[in-house]
Amino acid sequence: MPWRRVMVSLAADLADPFADALLEAGALSASIEQDRSGGQAEHPLFGEPDSPEPGLWPDCLIDALLPMEASSAELVKAASAACGHARTPDWTEDIVADQDWVRATQSQFDPIHIADGLWIVPTWHEPPEAGAINIRLDPGQAFGTGSHPTTRLCLQWIAEHKPQGRLLDYGCGSGILAIAARLLGASAVVGVDLDPAAVQTAQDNAYANGVEAVFGLPDLPDAEGQFDVVVANILTRPLIMLAPLLLAHLKPGGRLVLSGILDRQAEEVLQIYGLGADMSHYGSPGEWVCLTGTRRN
Repeated sequence: MPWRRVMVSLAADLADPFADALLEAGALSASIEQDRSGGQAEHPLFGEPDSPEPGLWPDCLIDALLPMEASSAELVKAASAACGHARTPDWTEDIVADQDWVRATQSQFDPIHIADGLWIVPTWHEPPEAGAINIRLDPGQAFGTGSHPTTRLCLQWIAEHKPQGRLLDYGCGSGILAIAARLLGASAVVGVDLDPAAVQTAQDNAYANGVEAVFGLPDLPDAEGQFDVVVANILTRPLIMLAPLLLAHLKPGGRLVLSGILDRQAEEVLQIYGLGADMSHYGSPGEWVCLTGTRRN
């Protein structure tokens, strides 16, 4: 079944209420993205605790789907009236043809080459390199498919260093870092996350890859004590707040891997963790950085 698609250009302060008004007027869905119709560069937004960010882009585009029988003009007009706008905003429409949405979604995710002999492969793909370590993992509810630079940096560190001993993945998301570490030689891996859905996803992914791993919430008994390696791919503010805890989980001489850090925030993280570990940059593709360290005795 095809749908009618309406795209409305609005300023940031008007976008949220207008999207809600479109839904009230009969739209089936309404999402907000950056309006790049004038050739603007893509501007990602990253919100963090204690670090306020603009809620939306200065110029927004509302992308809404309507039933074919609906009138785009009438719906936009009704939404404008509901928001008290003096004039109807600029809008365009097109038709979204029916298609196999599952296949269309799957086509966006190809195998990801992380390092020599290490791939992340969606379950609907054949492994590109049969003899490699092919971690089977599909996009899901939890962060960490290998497509984001912060995840790739951590995976590349793991592939390069092949950590031995016990590894703690703090903020495990999909469990991909712990799973990779176990497949590459870690004797035991433990992952914790605040989100119960992420914990379940990590458990499912470990089972699908035949990996023995323990995942749970932060009060997990297996996460107590010290580890040979601690990895945390989260965000800068949580990393800073967690510094005493993560360093305490690390054995003297143990290795620390931190990611989810923007380049402009790296120096602050280096200073905080430098109080207990010898820190350095591992990699920096674009605006993201990965920091590593060794805990001092």
